[in-house]
Amino acid sequence: MIKLIASDMDGTLLDAEMRISQENIEAIQYAQSHGIEFMVATGRNRSEALPALEEAGIDCAMITLNGAQVFDQEGNVVFSAPIDLETTQTILDILDEHQIYYEVSTNKGTYSESKEQRIENFAAHIAETMPHLTHKMAIAMTVARLEFLPIHFVDSIHELIVQDEITILKIICFHKEGAVYLGPAAKKINAYDELFVTSSGENNIEINHRAAQKGIAVSHVALNRNIDMKEVMTIGDNLNDVSMIQAAGVSFAMGNALSELKEYAKYVTEPNVQSGVGKAIRRAIDEEL
Repeated sequence: MIKLIASDMDGTLLDAEMRISQENIEAIQYAQSHGIEFMVATGRNRSEALPALEEAGIDCAMITLNGAQVFDQEGNVVFSAPIDLETTQTILDILDEHQIYYEVSTNKGTYSESKEQRIENFAAHIAETMPHLTHKMAIAMTVARLEFLPIHFVDSIHELIVQDEITILKIICFHKEGAVYLGPAAKKINAYDELFVTSSGENNIEINHRAAQKGIAVSHVALNRNIDMKEVMTIGDNLNDVSMIQAAGVSFAMGNALSELKEYAKYVTEPNVQSGVGKAIRRAIDEEL
């Protein structure tokens, strides 16, 4: 019997409007009524993840920043896997060399050096997932969406990260040309054994400490709850979900997931815009998967 469900957010739990559908909300409540704990496992930081959850009335533990931080239901940090300062400086030098835009997530929030580049790169990401949109429509949708994703803009991230109170947890990089620019940089960064490079879209890469993976974080939570991984269900859509899809006894790929993730998952559900998470939860419970 399933005792713990961990779901990705973007492209999974959230619909095209970055909200949690009523069908998904009711399925989560259905799981909770069966004594099953629900939590999210997202690439977002906690402050970025909270608005959609609070709007839906969902109060849960969170795996954030791909597993770099785990929070209990009250918002206390119970696990953290940061990137050290020297390694971070090396990563940023590589990204600067390849002219790649990046944002750095820390214990004090997420930081960027350019609001304009942030909008451009997120618009490219939206256009990738919704190709029917014009560039102008993608920009407008991006501006509306980014209001829900808190970020701090600074003149120099290099100067920010040397401050004593700053702990670096994740670096996310974007380029509208995708792998053409990101690939060579990722290859250099991958040479560092302590780092783990993944992606949540064709035009980005996400860099974490090797211990910061969703699968590791879900296993940590399950161990803390005295739950066997065979009793854990995970749901995702992209490459940063692979580790938790592989680790769980019951795993679902979204209908809109990458084909590679579908190969790892035991089951496939409907796309995120059709409340695939809710359908997967009800199927898993009703069919006793």
